[in-house]
Amino acid sequence: MCAVNDRSEWRVAVDPGRVVQRTCGHLDGLREVPANTTPGCEDCLRVGGTWVHLRACLSCGHVACCDSSPGQHAYHHARADSGHHIARSLQPGEDWAWCYTDELFLRPA
Repeated sequence: MCAVNDRSEWRVAVDPGRVVQRTCGHLDGLREVPANTTPGCEDCLRVGGTWVHLRACLSCGHVACCDSSPGQHAYHHARADSGHHIARSLQPGEDWAWCYTDELFLRPA
C-alpha cells in the first residue's frame, strides 16, 4: 500500500463513460498534505460536532469533514475560501481527491 498523504501532483480520474474527458483548471500550486495529526474535523471539534470521514484542503491543509457528515465542512471551506478548490481523502487506504469547483475525482499523477 502506498502512502496516502504525501502527494502534491494530481490528475483527473478517467471516466470510461465519456468520449471527451473533462479537465480541471485547479491542479497548479497544490501542496503536499502531511500525515493527519488532527484528531478530527477542525471545525467540528471547535463546535462540538461529529463527522463521518475527513478531507484535507490541498491549498492550506485545513482538515474538515466530508459531505456525508452533518457539517459538510470541507465543502463549506472550498466554497468560502477562493483558491481552495481541492481536498483529498484522509481515510486509510483511499488515494483520491475531489475538486469542489469542477466536481471531478482526482488520482495521484
